[in-house]
Amino acid sequence: MSSSPASFPAPAQPYGRPALRTLQVLGGTGAGSSAHVRSLATGLAARGVRVTVCAPAAAEGEYDFTGAGAEFTPDAAGALRAACGRADVVHAHGVRAGMRAALALRGGGRRPPLVVTWHGSGPEPAGPLGRLSRLLERHVARAAAVVLGSSSDQVDLARRRGARDARLAAVAVPAAPPLPDAGKTRAELGVVERPLVVAVGSLVARRGYSVLLDAARAWRVLEPPPLLVIAGEGPLRPELARRIREEGLPVRLLGRRGDADRLLAAADVAVLPSRWEGRSLLAQEALRAGVALVATEVGGVPELVGDAAVLVPYGDSGALAGAVAALLDDPDRRAALAVAGRAQAATWPTEDDTVAQVLAVYDELMDRR
Repeated sequence: MSSSPASFPAPAQPYGRPALRTLQVLGGTGAGSSAHVRSLATGLAARGVRVTVCAPAAAEGEYDFTGAGAEFTPDAAGALRAACGRADVVHAHGVRAGMRAALALRGGGRRPPLVVTWHGSGPEPAGPLGRLSRLLERHVARAAAVVLGSSSDQVDLARRRGARDARLAAVAVPAAPPLPDAGKTRAELGVVERPLVVAVGSLVARRGYSVLLDAARAWRVLEPPPLLVIAGEGPLRPELARRIREEGLPVRLLGRRGDADRLLAAADVAVLPSRWEGRSLLAQEALRAGVALVATEVGGVPELVGDAAVLVPYGDSGALAGAVAALLDDPDRRAALAVAGRAQAATWPTEDDTVAQVLAVYDELMDRR
């Protein structure tokens, strides 16, 4: 998805606190959380805050946190512990990052306050894995001075897990740069005279791609049959590739792409078949681009999209296939959703709003000390 830097005006006056130092901790290379940290780093640095990002080297390579005005440190345990010791506020993104930050803070001398943004804790797994997940969430929720939920259900979950202070804090998507002609992208994919359906996200079970392939099987009878392209990589690739080959499905696995926003802008329909989503990056970019979206009615998706997308139950391949087919057959409905999507996107907080809210939380925590 798009990871272009945000652009904020320089503040009229200095931030007002001498050399406030923040540490942003990432637990992986997820597109949503990484783009959010890139945006925060840009906005905070523009306001005179010193920002250090602790993340995997691959995330720095893709999102260029140093180019946003931040210092970068690798996510090794020793480096994280040292960076925590130099920070005034530690802000972790995701439960895994929150756990690592909490452990690093417990082992250090200085104990700056911990803020944790929960980007996406979905339905808990069954059995021992579910018990471990609940244990980690409880530990992180209770260790944090403030938990920021990217959707209302995340805030509710944090409170159930024992968070002292949990608040809604929408994660804004960086504005995408102007895109090239969609016709060129469609020609490259070989869909000049057939519909294009696009899905984006890692090839893992919670994304619902097995259900999506079931839906794609039904689209083979359409004339012409649409091409479904899936941009993303992950452990389910061999299984999905085998099904596509053996069942003759009109689907292409594109692997991890740095131009997913370009693919999305060329689509007739975007599809989000996930078992759970918080504040979905794909949904936000689809609505902003004016692309009709079919998504599962799960997690934070209904709150995010309102009436600007077609929602179907998770796991119902018939409903998913029918919703996409109906949109492909109705250009007027797609046009209406494009208008509604851009209107809905205009109601979301901007990157500037998001940075201001986070900075207000930091201010509050500094005033408590």
